[in-house]
Amino acid sequence: MDFLYESCREHEAGCSTAGFVIDAMVSFQYRHRTMAVRVRARQLQQLIGRIERLIARGTAASSRFTTYRLAIFIAGTLTSITLFRSGQYHTGNIALAAFVILFLIVASYHNRLEQRIHRLRLWALIKSAHLARVQLAWSQVPHKASESLSSHLYAHDLDLVGPHSLLHLIDTTVSDYGRTRLTSWFLTQPPDPKVWDTRQRLVKELAPRSLFRDRLVLEATLAGEQEINGRRLAAVLEHPVGFPGLPRTLILQAMLAAGTIMLGVGALLDWLPGYWMLTFGMYALIYLMTDQGEELLEHAVGLHHEMERLSRVLRFLERHAARPDSAMAQTCAPLLEAGRSPSAFTRHIARIFHGISVKAHPLIHLGLNALVPWDLFFAFRLRQFQERVRTRLPLWLDRLAEVEAASALATFAYLHPDYAWPTPAPAVGLASHNLGHPLIPSTTRVGNDIALEKLGTILFITGSNMSGKSTFLRTVGINLCLAQAGAPVCASTFTWTWSRLGCCIRVNDSLDAGLSFFYAEVKRLKTILHATTDRASPPVLFLIDEIFKGTNNRERLIGSRSYIKALATGNGYGLVSTHDLELTDLEKEIPSLVNAHFQETVSDGALSFDYQLRPGPCPTTNALRIMELEGLPIPRTSSHEAQ
Repeated sequence: MDFLYESCREHEAGCSTAGFVIDAMVSFQYRHRTMAVRVRARQLQQLIGRIERLIARGTAASSRFTTYRLAIFIAGTLTSITLFRSGQYHTGNIALAAFVILFLIVASYHNRLEQRIHRLRLWALIKSAHLARVQLAWSQVPHKASESLSSHLYAHDLDLVGPHSLLHLIDTTVSDYGRTRLTSWFLTQPPDPKVWDTRQRLVKELAPRSLFRDRLVLEATLAGEQEINGRRLAAVLEHPVGFPGLPRTLILQAMLAAGTIMLGVGALLDWLPGYWMLTFGMYALIYLMTDQGEELLEHAVGLHHEMERLSRVLRFLERHAARPDSAMAQTCAPLLEAGRSPSAFTRHIARIFHGISVKAHPLIHLGLNALVPWDLFFAFRLRQFQERVRTRLPLWLDRLAEVEAASALATFAYLHPDYAWPTPAPAVGLASHNLGHPLIPSTTRVGNDIALEKLGTILFITGSNMSGKSTFLRTVGINLCLAQAGAPVCASTFTWTWSRLGCCIRVNDSLDAGLSFFYAEVKRLKTILHATTDRASPPVLFLIDEIFKGTNNRERLIGSRSYIKALATGNGYGLVSTHDLELTDLEKEIPSLVNAHFQETVSDGALSFDYQLRPGPCPTTNALRIMELEGLPIPRTSSHEAQ
């Protein structure tokens, strides 16, 4: 087992050069990572400052144009009235036309200026969110609700989902398909190596293209703040609309409507009797007797905004995916097929949905349908596009989701330039230098080295309370998820073999299922052990925190020994932590088990931790010391022994 500090066996603080070596390495790691974060944060702050100055200049110009428009309106009104009153009608008409044209030109430019200001404000919000991601200012990072994953083997153990989670930090997607795709990359592992290679190639290609990635989000946000609901769009377009005789009925209704209008005009001018009532009666009767697709049309109300957002995003991808021999071109190839582009199809469908959305205004909707077969026409148009798009839309949404998810990982890579790109290795194991937790601020994060070199390797971690055992297990797990998702990892180097992940870190009891904490823990441990018996699949990387902590000391020791011995013979490798120092002698029985520990120091009556992983069993405990510091009664002799 190769550790960074393996040569420093004399690890007690202040008694050898080990303390100096560790302090020097920690200091170097701290300065390097802190500097990288500060540089990226400073770049974002400078850019946000420039955007805000542009917004201020644009706002001032917009105020001037508001004054210009008012002045042109007043001057044009007074000039025209004066000329008309003086009898100069020809000159007055020319002056009025000139002022109207001038007003329209100024108003048009003013509207474009307001649109630019709006884009800049959205751009500033995007950059501010990136700055918050760098600084881990969680309250300023947008959070999208995700589905409950309580039964997942490691989602909650590693803080992958929920508030202040990895997905909360990374997610920059603009559609539900993209969010689901990004989530699946972390929760369905390991991926197929060929799929992963294509994915990482796309992520690496997008990482330096910050303008492209931010524009992708901007294009979607310009048409509305809500995400694109691809499932709803697909459901509406897949649901059949209309009835078998819809085209013939539409033609008949159109003829009756036209006849009613002409006969009504004739009756209004006293050219004809009230024949229009006959055609209108037939029109109304057919309208009431036919299915206008009410249920589907109700579902389509309001969807034009989402379809417009989808059209804008697809058009943006079409413009930027044509570069040959690029990962983007390969990913977006279905969007560049011959014929009408996806953005053109979706733009037409958005117009249809916009027409259908008149149903949201009952009086206007009733009036339009009384004059013309409004609902029948848009139902017919929607059915036409359904037949052409039904099989294509899922593919378009799938390609968009792939780009969104890759863009989210690329943004993560761009915001953390000090993170390393992981390298798959053919040999079973995992090795990393300066491995840290990406959800801990760089100012307090501590990196450690780890090397799990073969099947059956167990890094058995002991240590005092609050010394960092659980955090280190989560550090290994969350970085493995990042690596197998195609993202960079919080480390200087990271090599690994494809692994299935199994965790028993954060286990909860369940009143609904009738499970006690201990029984829930046993079921989780059984699942992990069973996974290691499958030798046809990739090995299991297991992360087990405080093994069998839900039972008494005697049975915990017996059960832990048997369980760890079984793990060492299976298709897996990993980390196990415990408070039971009696278990450290398993190193004599299991050749592939290696002891390591975290420890604390006592200074001026207070505990302090350096969170550095050291070789060997933990030489100290601190539970009684913590009780004493908090004022709980303990025997004085026990307190001195704990120190």
